[in-house]
Amino acid sequence: MLSAGAMSALLFAASIGARAEEPAKAEVPMTSAGFPEASFEIFKLAPGKQEEFIRRIARADQVLAAGGQPPQQLFFHEDGADWDVLIFKPERRPAPTAEQKAAMAAKRKELGIESGPAYFVALRELVAAHTDTETYGPVSAAQWLERLDAWRAAHPSRPAAAR
Repeated sequence: MLSAGAMSALLFAASIGARAEEPAKAEVPMTSAGFPEASFEIFKLAPGKQEEFIRRIARADQVLAAGGQPPQQLFFHEDGADWDVLIFKPERRPAPTAEQKAAMAAKRKELGIESGPAYFVALRELVAAHTDTETYGPVSAAQWLERLDAWRAAHPSRPAAAR
């Protein structure tokens, strides 16, 4: 499991990478709350299964490309906590169309990639441990505080101790 400091560092590193590839700020996908969403998956791989796992991810990226979607963003462990690969998945907006989903399903079939429970079983043969988390960001401290201050202004009856 990652410490809070290690997860913060990973989230910061991912936000730097995401910002470098993102178009103008106005085009960042936003949640109904106004912040972009993303998920992180952290894998500790089974001994000797690293290359096979990465090749499986590369095939999954081919499926995404068939539907006009960007590849997953991987981070590889170098030093510190006990994990091998972190996958950063920014929320995809708009969601894939029916045509894009059909193209991805066709590519998955062409590549012989399992789906549903069979995918889970095949992937678990490569993984010793896995965790994931849903997040929002990247956002700056100023953006987050602006949202907090707006909430407090809209709820002035809340006592300070309840904040």
